[in-house]
Amino acid sequence: MVRGRRKNSPFGSRFVKPRVGAARSTVTEPGPVAPVPAPSVPRTEAVGELRPGHPLADAAMNDRLHAFEQGFRERFAQLVPVLKEVHALQHERDFQERAQRIVLDRLGYQLPEKALEDAWINDLDTRELYLHGTFELFDQVVNEYWAGRDDLVAEAESAIAYFLDCDFHEVDISPCSDGRLLGLRRFILRLPDLAVRVKSYAGAQFDIEEDVRHWTKRELLRFREGRPTTADVPSRYLKIAAYHYSGADPLHQGCAAHGNSERDAADGALHQLRAFRQAIENTYCCGASVDTLLIGVDTDTDAVKIHIPDGDTRMSLYRFVDSAALYRETQGLDEQSASLRVYQAIQDAIHQQGWGRGNGAPHEGMLRLISRLLLNNISQLEYVARYHGGHYADVGHRERVIIVGQEIEEMQVRNFAYFAHLETMEEGSDGIDVGVNKIFRKLNVERGLPVPVVIHYRYDRKVPGSRERVEARCRRIRRTIMERYRDLAEKGLIGCHMVIRDKRSGSRLEPLVA
Repeated sequence: MVRGRRKNSPFGSRFVKPRVGAARSTVTEPGPVAPVPAPSVPRTEAVGELRPGHPLADAAMNDRLHAFEQGFRERFAQLVPVLKEVHALQHERDFQERAQRIVLDRLGYQLPEKALEDAWINDLDTRELYLHGTFELFDQVVNEYWAGRDDLVAEAESAIAYFLDCDFHEVDISPCSDGRLLGLRRFILRLPDLAVRVKSYAGAQFDIEEDVRHWTKRELLRFREGRPTTADVPSRYLKIAAYHYSGADPLHQGCAAHGNSERDAADGALHQLRAFRQAIENTYCCGASVDTLLIGVDTDTDAVKIHIPDGDTRMSLYRFVDSAALYRETQGLDEQSASLRVYQAIQDAIHQQGWGRGNGAPHEGMLRLISRLLLNNISQLEYVARYHGGHYADVGHRERVIIVGQEIEEMQVRNFAYFAHLETMEEGSDGIDVGVNKIFRKLNVERGLPVPVVIHYRYDRKVPGSRERVEARCRRIRRTIMERYRDLAEKGLIGCHMVIRDKRSGSRLEPLVA
């Protein structure tokens, strides 16, 4: 158990440590900021101009991530070709046996017998088989994720020690639910799976009351159990919100929850951060241990804008470091000079004038973390430059599934799933409506494909009755979804797969029968 700050953590060993920094501020959250002027937020330049080969890139990690991404995508890419092959055999004499053998050999699961038996009467229900196959492959990927991954715990411990060196005892990230941000933790920011909390919401509009409850729980653990450090160690809870935009097609491929407006997406996320901080301070007094950070992501390239807090913890939409510009500026430098330029870019943002002007620098720990995140993202830009030609081909939505309920940490491949955080359908209907109506009706329904929905919740095996209550919630959510989208359900154009599991990391999915 980590009870104090540890030095020389292997996580972030290449970070840039700023030589100067402001003392930690205890100023309360500021009041309303000046009105935003008519010009839009400065836009990131296209990363398509970048070449692979950057002195600060982690080539070995990029190779590992590419192997993971390719294996993940290739598995799901086989589904439609295999189902087409099965469909072509449906009138053959030995259809059932051949179909089962093909699917088992190529995809590793069994087709539902009833669907095959009824094929001679009503033709093969390929929509049912598509849903069944998507859900089977989904379960396989999640359950296999932890096999042979003993390194995950060591990576998390190293990262937590680094966060403590930066004076943060908890890092909590709320990105937008958009599937193009699904790789935010593992790819874009390069943070270990078990070291940070990630919960996605449409438009990054996270639930403030729920986050206040989580903050309270984490503080209680510090006081009662000394996790991850004792309460007498000066550290803070860091809340990060991540909005997104499209550099290539800003009017059509931005955040659907904010009408594709980058400024609205950024301003909405910043508003939530201010409200969260204010809620903590109003409830637990001025100066409570909370820091906030705003990050923008260009989903075409994975470049980030990290908005730099000032000495009073204020952030501005106009004060940020653009990782794409930093990548270009440092590509021809040696490693030491490039690292120094990362630090200088942060200082340039801190001391800028005009609309982005702030009141000095944030505390040194925040500067160190921002440096680390920029370095990590430079590796991701190298990844996109090397393996995707500097710019993703799928700048729009290409998700395969909607995940409803609680986050699935194993799903960390860009554009694979849209996530709708949901405790009750009444409170979370906006998030799932964006997924079904604004994304999957165009992606799937217009092509005749159904919308696969995975309903996922965790239970606590230590709490009596927890599993039964979670089962009941899954069934209630499924029933409500099918009723809400009855026009799709009646045509077999939406289907739900219910899975639960224990809250321990690495626990296997437990499918529920409808």
